[in-house]
Amino acid sequence: MLYKYEKLVLGKLVKRYKRFLADIELDSGEVITAHCANTGPMIGVCTPGSWVGVSRSNNPKRKLAYTWEMIQVGDTWVGINTGLPNKIVKLGLELRIFPELQKYNKIRKEVPYGDTNKSRVDFLLGAKGKLPLYLEVKNVTLAEGKVALFPDTVTERGQKHLRELTAILPRARGAMLYFINRGDCVSFAPGDSKDEVYGSLLREAVKAGLEVFPYRFAVTPEGIEYLGIADFLHRESL
Repeated sequence: MLYKYEKLVLGKLVKRYKRFLADIELDSGEVITAHCANTGPMIGVCTPGSWVGVSRSNNPKRKLAYTWEMIQVGDTWVGINTGLPNKIVKLGLELRIFPELQKYNKIRKEVPYGDTNKSRVDFLLGAKGKLPLYLEVKNVTLAEGKVALFPDTVTERGQKHLRELTAILPRARGAMLYFINRGDCVSFAPGDSKDEVYGSLLREAVKAGLEVFPYRFAVTPEGIEYLGIADFLHRESL
């Protein structure tokens, strides 16, 4: 297992509100308010009455002790905490579990880049004799059947990232790593119905040389396991 949780507390979702908050009824009957790190629409992954897992922090400075970590959708657990994917990707890079990225041994986080150096890429990977690789990570929870989709809403920030990564080609490598935060999807495609511009930009970027790594992860209350790369479906008809 790539990442292990400290013991999670299980309960059922009462409601999610004000983007950052979720009320959860624990097994004990207590209703707590947990921090929700995912600020997006969370389509299909915030149904009241669903089983959820929360972690508890002992930090006295935190306003909310609990963090919403996952939700059960059918028979599948889906990761909710958007603060985890980058941490897990960094761990995977250090352990060299991603075949497409194994040859890189230098890892830098949050590196300024772009024409004005005002943007920051999630990871800049380096290795002797290789072009640097600028790697952006996106969390994916939306699914239609066994196809994971990104984005789940219009994302001007995501569009900007695609333009900036395309601009560094071919003097460097650019790649999008889509962190599929659920184990029931075997394919990945742009979420055209949610953001048509993003889908178009992604396809243009791929034609220009942008690489796409839609990595699959299985989520359980015990931890997160890397499952391999999903099929990338990027035909215009999707």
